[in-house]
Amino acid sequence: MRYIRYASIAVFALALILIALANRAMVTVQVLPGELAHLAALNPSYEMPLFVVMFGGVLAGLIIGFIWEWIREAGERAAAARQAREMERLKSEIRRLKGEKHQGKDEVLALLDEAS
Repeated sequence: MRYIRYASIAVFALALILIALANRAMVTVQVLPGELAHLAALNPSYEMPLFVVMFGGVLAGLIIGFIWEWIREAGERAAAARQAREMERLKSEIRRLKGEKHQGKDEVLALLDEAS
């Protein structure tokens, strides 16, 4: 199973390298559209290989997706934490009630009663 994982990673890496080699032409990336750039008197633009733009877009999409999912699951994490606190409270109450039930009894008989 480990070899299949390594083989799939190698195929994926090879595909990324081939995409990068096929798209290494330089492109101009403008941060603002032309009309807005003239209005703001700024026109930041950068020259970079096309594969950097493509991989940067994929990476930005992954990061945005992870953050979006983390925010979406916040309610579920809070509910799980509430359930864990309630479970711990109930376990401590059970221990307390078992202690009260066996109070004044022989210790061996109380241990045997707990096991059953």
